[in-house]
Order: sequence, then C-alpha cells, then structure tokens
Amino acid sequence: MKAVPLILVLATLACPVATRAEITEVEVIADPAVYGEYPKNYQEIVTKWLETKLADPASAKIEWMGPPKPADLPDKDGKRLNGYLVEFKVNSRNRFGALTGMQKHSALIRDGNVIKGTGFGF
Repeated sequence: MKAVPLILVLATLACPVATRAEITEVEVIADPAVYGEYPKNYQEIVTKWLETKLADPASAKIEWMGPPKPADLPDKDGKRLNGYLVEFKVNSRNRFGALTGMQKHSALIRDGNVIKGTGFGF
C-alpha cells in the first residue's frame, strides 16, 4: 500500500466540495471604455426591454442563466457591438394567448441599455 502524503489528505479535508447551489455568481468586469459600465441591475434592464418586445409581457416568466459577461456581437452591417451579454430563458403568452414554452434568448447591454437582442428574429 502506498503512503499518501499527509499534506494532501489535510488539504482535501479542509476544502469541502461546493454544490451547484453554493456557487455564487461572479461579476466579470471588463474595460468600461470598450464594453460600457457593468450592468448591476441587468435583470431590471432586460425586463423593461422585454416589455417592448413581448405580446403579453405581464405573463412572462424569466429564468436567468448567469450574470452578464463581456461580449462583442456583429450588428446587421457586420460592425462589432461591445457590451455585456445576458442569457436567459423566457416563457410568455404569444398574440394568440398560448404559452410559448421556455425559449433561450440573450440581450447585449451597454451603458444601461439593450443594444441588441438575439433569439427574437431581429
């Protein structure tokens, strides 16, 4: 039987494994000159933006998929748009009154405004 170094055993016992529920969100803040200010209130920004895009915003159930991350996306002319990407799923009623089911979407936020949305066909 091989001897296990005592330091390795003690280090393993001293560092408990974190479960998924225990892992907290980490803000990834990038250069504000390139990406704009970090949107600490991203949920509010995206929710207000969705009110202008959904047929029945009051029925919307949103599932956030993590904190905003620095990103750049192409606009319709191929120019790069820099900001913070927020990914989420949303279920709401369509114009016929039927629930759409949870669908993945994302919004690119820069300086407190959504400058591009994906997953909505625009």
